[in-house]
Amino acid sequence: MLEYVSEEWLLALIGLAGGVVLGLAAQLGRFCTLGAIEDYLYQDSSLRLRMWGFAIGIAGLGSFGLVGLGGLDPGQSIYHLTPWSPAFAILGGLLFGYGMSLAGNCGFGALARLGGGDLRSFVIVLVMGISAYVMLSGPLAQLRLTGLALTEVTPQTASYPQLLDAFTDLGVVPLGLTISAAITLAALWSRDFLAQRLMMLWGGLAGLAIVGGWAGTQWVARHGFSDAAVHSYTFASPLGETLLFLMTSSGGGLTFGVGSVFGVLAGAFVGSLIKGRFRWEACEDPRELKRQVLGAILMGFGAVLAMGCTIGQGISAFALLTLNAPIVFVAIFAGAAFGLRQLITGLPLRWLRP
Repeated sequence: MLEYVSEEWLLALIGLAGGVVLGLAAQLGRFCTLGAIEDYLYQDSSLRLRMWGFAIGIAGLGSFGLVGLGGLDPGQSIYHLTPWSPAFAILGGLLFGYGMSLAGNCGFGALARLGGGDLRSFVIVLVMGISAYVMLSGPLAQLRLTGLALTEVTPQTASYPQLLDAFTDLGVVPLGLTISAAITLAALWSRDFLAQRLMMLWGGLAGLAIVGGWAGTQWVARHGFSDAAVHSYTFASPLGETLLFLMTSSGGGLTFGVGSVFGVLAGAFVGSLIKGRFRWEACEDPRELKRQVLGAILMGFGAVLAMGCTIGQGISAFALLTLNAPIVFVAIFAGAAFGLRQLITGLPLRWLRP
């Protein structure tokens, strides 16, 4: 295949394919992290949270299935290779969750809404992409690296299956499959959720999109000539990558992340047309715009510190059962819960009023 298409284009096409599925899941299946948290806290409904757990379980089963078949080496993934700081995981998750509540969407959700014609989400996407690169390789990069050096932890293992295997010698793959199956069963342990066939369908497809990302990037890494990274979907730094590509494409820059961003936009656009929900919307409230800009900045910073967003850590890293993923997920939940509470009471956010 690499004889007919370059590695960059192949990676982008792989990202595009799964991105379309995720975009459709957002529009047709209401696949949304903030929405799931809101439903759980204020609507007494765990259905969308179970949908998220189901996606994690399916992604985990598929990912460890790939590992068992030799189609994925978790040790080559960015979540195993990148230095780990529990302090950054908690801080980044809290910042991301709080920013998500202020903005009204995570990066993935903003892309999905932008695909449906919501121009307010364009501001979130733009600001989040820039702020992620400010922290990743811009003016705040050295501060981040200094903090990482001071708080970095170097464990003997990078995932919970590896940790358990050190004590039980049962094997990483069987343990990974068992834990993933347990997560899947926990999500399905509800008659109400079992009755929601559409939610189960799109949650499962979202999980399979993550598996496809791992499988595709691993294949290119093994058979290509460049030092391609092994990763799956995340929507923080890829927003910045896409901006750079649009501005400097003549110099390269086509990546899996760029393809995934365009894929979500395309899938969400098609999904909004199918549902008859596509319409142009703009922000008319200055206070709302200020919240969205601040929220996008916090999400960009938080995602880089935590090494992922609601999709990157919440599903892609969780599928590999990394040590970081549950910590970030809980921190995102806590940050979002705090932010939503502030928005409901209104008092701590008076300074945002025009």
